[in-house]
Amino acid sequence: MAADGRDGKNFNVDPKLLELLACPLTKGPLAWDPERGELVSRVAKLAYPVRDGIPIMLPSEARTLSAEDVLAPPPRLSGPG
Repeated sequence: MAADGRDGKNFNVDPKLLELLACPLTKGPLAWDPERGELVSRVAKLAYPVRDGIPIMLPSEARTLSAEDVLAPPPRLSGPG
């Protein structure tokens, strides 16, 4: 794993970019999960990876959220200050 943000985990999504991005399936909002380095669509129950700082917005590349993930509080919009 890269420690420089290439794995998505040490990368913060610009809140303005997050406002522009939408789930390709539901067209709904996405939330940034800094712990997993993913963009989360709670409606579609999918988490899209971020690789090399680039969101991979393909449903075939997305991770299906577990029941535990769906019940958890929504992820924060960005990492620490």
